Amino acid sequence: MDISIHASFLPQDDPDAALGFYRDILGFEVRNDVGYGGMRWITVGPADQPTTSIVLTPPAADPGVTDDERKVIAEMMAKGTYGGIVLATPDVDATFERVQAGGADVVQEPIDQPYGVRDCAFRDPAGNMVRIQQRG
Repeated sequence: MDISIHASFLPQDDPDAALGFYRDILGFEVRNDVGYGGMRWITVGPADQPTTSIVLTPPAADPGVTDDERKVIAEMMAKGTYGGIVLATPDVDATFERVQAGGADVVQEPIDQPYGVRDCAFRDPAGNMVRIQQRG
């Protein structure tokens, strides 16, 4: 079986701030930026991985989501417990310094975890947890 990860979705509630983080701080390329009904979906990804993307999507854009569910989603995003992603880099310490210098919200400086990885963590402008691990 030949299966790969094509896209992962993260909520964003401020498209310009999301672009500032994913494009300007992390250095991802913008692959698509689509507006519809006052909302924006932005697709980004590493330039050297053209088949793997992150879609930054308006939270609760699905018409099947109730107003109560939208409220819960907004509360979870505000607490930073709604979305997250794990990225990898060959030098987590240098990456941490660049991301921190870009003004990102630091959650955890680089440390060696007891489960065998060195990583750090940030929150993106929507509150999503972005963990960056040292690639082995």
